Parts: sequence; structure tokens; C-alpha cells
Amino acid sequence: MESVLRALAIYVALFVMFRITGRRSMSHITTFDFVLLLVVGEATQQALLGEDVSMTNGLLVIATLLLLDVTVRWLKVNNRRTGRALEGLPTILVVDGAPLEDRMREARIGVGEVLQSAREGYGLSRLEDIHLAVLEVSGSISIIPRKED
Repeated sequence: MESVLRALAIYVALFVMFRITGRRSMSHITTFDFVLLLVVGEATQQALLGEDVSMTNGLLVIATLLLLDVTVRWLKVNNRRTGRALEGLPTILVVDGAPLEDRMREARIGVGEVLQSAREGYGLSRLEDIHLAVLEVSGSISIIPRKED
């Protein structure tokens, strides 16, 4: 039973920590992010298994984590409020070429990242060419270009 409780505690703690770090941290992974995830994985393994490193305990922990994942996905699909609380909502970052500074600061997104998405997706190089820029719940930035008159 201790392993199940450990798995639950680690799952919740990691979920909260990754939500706090922001959506962009999960969208584009850098070498630093990859190394960090490896270290977190190793530390998590130690916390999950504790003293009992038997195969049975490992399988119990894995089964618990998979059950938690399935339960969370089911809750997100079947309860809109829970889904919004767990996933968040898309955030509008730019409207008609004007960056919404407070939202960008809150999301820890710079104008450069918005422009990068605009260049990659549409070949746009100026904020004035963007009708809307939206930070999606996945961490990607969607760009809706201005329509030419």
C-alpha cells in the first residue's frame, strides 16, 4: 500500500510542478530540459520505489501510475471544469499586432517567441502582420495572420 501512496504523491507533485513551470516548457524541449527530465526521472524512481526495488513493487508502481493517468484523462474528457483546471485554457497573446504584455509576462512568453512561430508557420516577420497569436494548452503558439484588405 505504501508504494501506491508514493506513486499517487509523486504523480500529483510532478503534475503540479510541471503546471507551475508553464506550458512552453512542455512544447519545445532543449538539451537542458532533456537532461533535467532524466535527472527528475531518476529521482522519481528512487522516491517511488523506496527500499523495495523488487519487480513486484516496480510493477505495482507502474500500474498505479497508469491507472492515475487513465483516471485523469477520463476526468478531463467527462468534466469540463476539471479539464479546464488540469489543462488550462488557450491564452490570447497578440491582438491586431499589439502584444498583450500582461498575458505574455504571465505565460513567460517573449515577443521573439511569437515572431518565431509567425515566421515558421506563415513567413510573417512583423507583429503588425498578426491578427491573433494564441498560446494553446499544448504549449504551441497558433498564429492567425491579418487578412489583407
